[in-house]
Amino acid sequence: MRLVDAVYARITELMKERQITVNALANLSGVPRTTVVTMTRSATVKLSTVYGICDGLGITLQEFFSSPLFSPENIID
Repeated sequence: MRLVDAVYARITELMKERQITVNALANLSGVPRTTVVTMTRSATVKLSTVYGICDGLGITLQEFFSSPLFSPENIID
């Protein structure tokens, strides 16, 4: 999968774990709802966006990227 797809999959995974919606994530993180939603159609994602989401969820970037979704064999780009 593309790296941006893995990022969005990880965000979705974390929202499900915490039972929150995209709107709730936007409120917690300060990242606009439209930014979170459009990541599914984007070819890139800003690290500052991921950082804001991590901050809102109370996790570190290291925790975010420690998912198996980001293992080299899963990323094609």
